Amino acid sequence: MFTDDKLARLREKYGNAKGADVFDPHFSEVARSQFSESGGRKWPFAGVPTFLDAPYAVDAAQNNFAGLDVVLVGVPMDLGVSNRAGARLGPRAVRNIERIGPYEHVMRMVPGAIARIADIGDVPFRSRYSLEKCHEDIEAYFNRIVDAGVIPIAVGGDHSISYSILKAIGRDRPVGMIHLDAHCDTCGAYDGSKFHHGGPFREAVMDGVLDPERTIQIGIRGPSEYVWEFSYDSGMTVIHAEDVPQMGVEAVIARACKVIGDGPVYLSFDVDCLDPSFAPGTGTPEIGGLTSREALAILRGLRGLDFVGADVVEVAPQYDATSNTAHVGAQILFEELCLIADSLKTRAARSEA
Repeated sequence: MFTDDKLARLREKYGNAKGADVFDPHFSEVARSQFSESGGRKWPFAGVPTFLDAPYAVDAAQNNFAGLDVVLVGVPMDLGVSNRAGARLGPRAVRNIERIGPYEHVMRMVPGAIARIADIGDVPFRSRYSLEKCHEDIEAYFNRIVDAGVIPIAVGGDHSISYSILKAIGRDRPVGMIHLDAHCDTCGAYDGSKFHHGGPFREAVMDGVLDPERTIQIGIRGPSEYVWEFSYDSGMTVIHAEDVPQMGVEAVIARACKVIGDGPVYLSFDVDCLDPSFAPGTGTPEIGGLTSREALAILRGLRGLDFVGADVVEVAPQYDATSNTAHVGAQILFEELCLIADSLKTRAARSEA
């Protein structure tokens, strides 16, 4: 029963407390990083938008990414789409989403307190018209990031960008991959190009930068199944969207962890893995996809894997008047950041041991 004594205790503790007065030790640490001395917080609708409200480091590349552990990179290129264009506007839309983080309540962490993070702007492209040059520029820029020992998280852009990112991240040894998508994206070249968004992961395997036997693809569905033969033939694990509720999220997570093992892993998230009721703003929506809750639960369950890079792709905001798709993209970006920050923390602890 709620008594007068209990009310008196609450009044004594909270009656004159300001927003910054948080008493739980764990939450208090988070609050101290967010409130000013006067008790105010940064207005979410003011200032220049960046990914996850991270510091903007426009000169990071000139300084060889010094002082950074993780960089958030825009890749506004969609010349590889097979149908509806528009994902070039994805990075800008994701930057405009406010109030994501700084605290992840399931993993109980603030990634900004673990890793030094910055939004370093967009990949500098030489031409908006040449798909091949764009991929050369992506690979060259991410090679510089990898050379500096920094972990990249990319925001696209169409899914073809993942191929050139993987060529940088997997250049010294093939990496595993957790891939959430409606499509396997392992089709061969067509219309005279291998750089389309339906085939980045076949090309990555053929180039020796992606280990297909340590790759799992989750949420697959739709009418293109007949062109995904390479996934099965190369040894990738494919979990269709309808399998997820039948298996259960915990079983999906267990399968992913078993496939990946202890080696380095790349995380690629295409927003069309979600049902279009949650994320309509994408180039190739497919009915019957994952819910946003399922996707978040799967990602959070991957904590402890050795992540070396990640991306969020195919946000095409002009097909979504609600901005829900961009909001999903920003939240997924935050979850990826948490997983990578946790990986960095684990590596640091092992090196000290």
